[in-house]
Amino acid sequence: MPTPTSAPGTCKGRRDARSRASGGFTLVEILVVIVILGIAAGLAVALAAPDERDVSAREARRFAGALEYAAQRAQWRNETLGVSAAAHVVRYWRRDSTDARWRVVDDDDVLRVHALPDIVDAMALAYAGRALAADAIVPLRPSGRNEPFAFEFATPRTRTIIAIDPLNRASIASSAE
Repeated sequence: MPTPTSAPGTCKGRRDARSRASGGFTLVEILVVIVILGIAAGLAVALAAPDERDVSAREARRFAGALEYAAQRAQWRNETLGVSAAAHVVRYWRRDSTDARWRVVDDDDVLRVHALPDIVDAMALAYAGRALAADAIVPLRPSGRNEPFAFEFATPRTRTIIAIDPLNRASIASSAE
């Protein structure tokens, strides 16, 4: 029979090591986790909240695509369409063939009235090389032969110009103010 080297219940070294290992986290480990969570939260907020330039660029791309679509639709359906922008709203119009009045397009999801974010102001700039009233309706002819025109989307720090050439191709130019 082996001889015990210590009395039963007197081996405290082993029990203390076990109790420390399973007792919880150290302060350093907790601080490291908090720092990592803080960095991750900061990145998430920075990526989730776009700045003015991103908002303006996104709205300009959406508007340019809708303009090209509207010009094509005018040709396909042999109808005169128009577009206007005032403050935070972009509207697409159809010229009524019976009384030649402009009516808001409400039968097309792409050309429905679009409210811009509060930070973005929109206005018509030019048509056929001439300045326009900010809320003017710019026509899109069924023949597809449209005069070049431009709209401006502005935020407090950026200015974006959306221009359409005679072939109904959109271009976007941005600048910081």
